[in-house]
Amino acid sequence: MNPNQKFAIPTLNQGLTAHFGHCEKFAILDVVDNKVVNEEYVTPPVHQPGVYPKYLADLGVNIIIAGGMGVKAQNLFAENNIQVYMGVQEGLPKQLVEDYLNNQLKTGMNLCDH
Repeated sequence: MNPNQKFAIPTLNQGLTAHFGHCEKFAILDVVDNKVVNEEYVTPPVHQPGVYPKYLADLGVNIIIAGGMGVKAQNLFAENNIQVYMGVQEGLPKQLVEDYLNNQLKTGMNLCDH
């Protein structure tokens, strides 16, 4: 596991939202030596196909924790070397990242149906 990582989590009211493409903000969390060292919220550009993968890749994100997303988005993130963990039901961004770091992140079915 890489000790230095950057996570993106789609949020609504600073909590995980199941609707990736309709998030209010992305929580961006920096991890150094397996500890969260920075958490900020950024407003994404207007949602259009292919925009978010490039936007998040340009921010240096390499892991996304999400409820769900469409297959095309998953493929575009893979092309940008961004791992996607889906099926996460709810949670606050920092806790979700800490769960991931401790191998306790609960994933499941893609919560997106398109």
